Amino acid sequence: MDFSIAAILAQDGITSGAIYALLALALVLVFSVTRIIFIPQGEFVAFGALSLAAIQSGKFPHSASLLLAFGLLCLGKEIYAQLRSKQAVNAKALALSAGKLLLFPLAVWLLARNVNAQEWPLFAQVLLALTIVVPMGPMIYRLAYQPLAEASTLVLLIVSVGVHFALTGMGLVMFGAEGSRTTAFSDARFELGAMQISGQSLVVIAVSALLIAALYFYFERSLSGKALRATAVNRLGAQLVGIGTTQAGRLAFTLAAAMGALCGVLIAPMTTVYYDGGFLIGLKGFVGAIVGGLVSYPVAAAGALLVGLLESYSSFWASAYKEVIVFTLIIPVLLWRSLSSKHTDEDEE
Repeated sequence: MDFSIAAILAQDGITSGAIYALLALALVLVFSVTRIIFIPQGEFVAFGALSLAAIQSGKFPHSASLLLAFGLLCLGKEIYAQLRSKQAVNAKALALSAGKLLLFPLAVWLLARNVNAQEWPLFAQVLLALTIVVPMGPMIYRLAYQPLAEASTLVLLIVSVGVHFALTGMGLVMFGAEGSRTTAFSDARFELGAMQISGQSLVVIAVSALLIAALYFYFERSLSGKALRATAVNRLGAQLVGIGTTQAGRLAFTLAAAMGALCGVLIAPMTTVYYDGGFLIGLKGFVGAIVGGLVSYPVAAAGALLVGLLESYSSFWASAYKEVIVFTLIIPVLLWRSLSSKHTDEDEE
């Protein structure tokens, strides 16, 4: 391997690692706030990529119908909870829920159905795809996880597995078995010595870096970001000072869905994305999150970059075993954490 090949592999590894870093941060965020190991994180990647591909090919993105269906289910659940409550029906809260869970998804569905977004600028197409996919995050939390918010981590993990299979099946129905690619954000190429750097790679790295920086300032400077951090540190303490853990969970899922869908939009021009392809991508982000112990954002991001580089160089030396090599990384990390961490029973937490 000469320097030029090593540099190209490093470029590919950093580009992939930037995507995995965003997914790792989303997984750490969801776990620290809700104790949910969010296995379906990769489905947002696939839904974001394939929704954008459908928009660019002039087809109706059926994920908009899924959004409307999720909204109707959430609204039905909200009405049922109000009727079962011994208190008087809160008409104002019900009207607000109808606006968020019915009117907004219906407006998105009508827009996607009746407007030819194929002619739109790329940025507007991306915005429409994100508008369709991101609201699914808090809706999935309302439907699947919110009633079990106080359940054990094992129960939440089992629910995550079920949600993953359900979303994968819906992905097959909505997008079909054929994979898709989207238009690149940039076709430019830059020469740096003997190495060529693609504009698309620069876009992925720049957007990922900007998003990570935005997340840092969000958690450090905004009130809702500090509320999420407080919930992650101590759920009971957060409740005692008036922070709603339910709202924190919905917000965490919204951010996770946004990061997942954005990852799908960024990666779709570089690789063919299938309805179930997000799972493998999400798993690589999960390896990065495990390196960070599902608690440390900087270590998780660094671990995800390591995963990207390891995958890239493994594809050169032993392409048939690159997935094995990447996922084997989790074993020494778990062993080290098992030996160095203090063990506590879940009931004692």
